[in-house]
This record gives sequence, C-alpha cells and structure tokens, in this order.
Amino acid sequence: MNEQVKELLYQMLETEMGGAQVYTTALQCVINKELKEEWTEYLEQTKHHIEVVRELFGKFGLDPKQQTPGRQVVHHLGEGLVQAMQMAKKSGKGEAAELVACECVVLAETKDHLNWELLSKCAEKAKGDEKKALTAACEEVEDEEDEHIYHSKGWCRELWIQSLGMPAVLPPPEEEKDVKTAIGAARAEKAREDML
Repeated sequence: MNEQVKELLYQMLETEMGGAQVYTTALQCVINKELKEEWTEYLEQTKHHIEVVRELFGKFGLDPKQQTPGRQVVHHLGEGLVQAMQMAKKSGKGEAAELVACECVVLAETKDHLNWELLSKCAEKAKGDEKKALTAACEEVEDEEDEHIYHSKGWCRELWIQSLGMPAVLPPPEEEKDVKTAIGAARAEKAREDML
C-alpha cells in the first residue's frame, strides 16, 4: 500500500472519530425533533464507520494511534467545529446554536464524504486482498455517507431559510426523497418550491 493511501486512512480514522464528537455536540444544540432523530442515527452510523476503518487498519498493519501531520490538522479542525457549537450554545439562542450545529455537521460531513469517495477510487486501482478490503469497506459505508452529506445540507439550507422568515420545507426534500446522489440532491432542491 502506498504512503498516501495510508495517509488517507489515518485522516479517515481521525475524521470519523471527530465526526462522532461533532454529532454528540450537535445533539446538544438541536431543537427540531426530526433532525435530532436523524443526527442520533448518524452518530450511531459514524461510530460503526470508526470500527470499519479500524478493521482496515488491522488488515493493513497500521497503528490507529499513529499521528501524521495531516491527521493532526483533521483533529484540529474537528475540535474547532466542536468549540464553535459550544460557543453558539453558550449564547443562549437555541435557534442560532442549531444553525451553527447544522453548519458544523455539513463541514465535517464534507471532509468525511470526500474521504470515502477517495478511498473508493483507491479501491478501483488496488489489487488482490487490498482491493477486496477497500471495496468491502466502501460498499458498507458509502451510501450512509452520501445520505449524511446530502441530507445535512438540506437541513442546513431549510433551517436557514426558516430563520430568515421565509417558508421552509421541513423535513427537507432531500430527506423526503431519500437522496443519496449529487444529482438527486440537485433535483430535490429544485423540487422544494413545489413542496411549499
């Protein structure tokens, strides 16, 4: 396995671990009951994703405690998202804290989604046991990661629209249409006007 694929795996583990912290903190900020249910589910899935990545570490003989400069940056970014939500929660404005939490989830899921997309590309080029292990991990996780990013973006957009005093579609169309692709997300956003 080449060094940059190892680096990706180290960053993936850190991203998933940080994601669990992001969701744990976001759940302290959420007001919308349906969004709370969604994030609770995503937190459980993220904890499972940590285990999937740890299994890859075992298969490839990687040390899950090893730090790399990239992993340290990912850790720092995750801590920053958690601190941002804590700061927003301390402001005492529940709706504002929920919006900050939504934005932080979207930011965390953007990196997470990219990681899995890149690992999928690595799986396509890999050979033998490495290919099998990477492909199996991606197949197990990618649909959930797609849902996390597209649904979270929809929630963030609609809660912002609501906060601006305009009619919002809640839950968002991405949720109603069970979107798992960029094309599906674009269609759902376009269709939101018909849902008002």
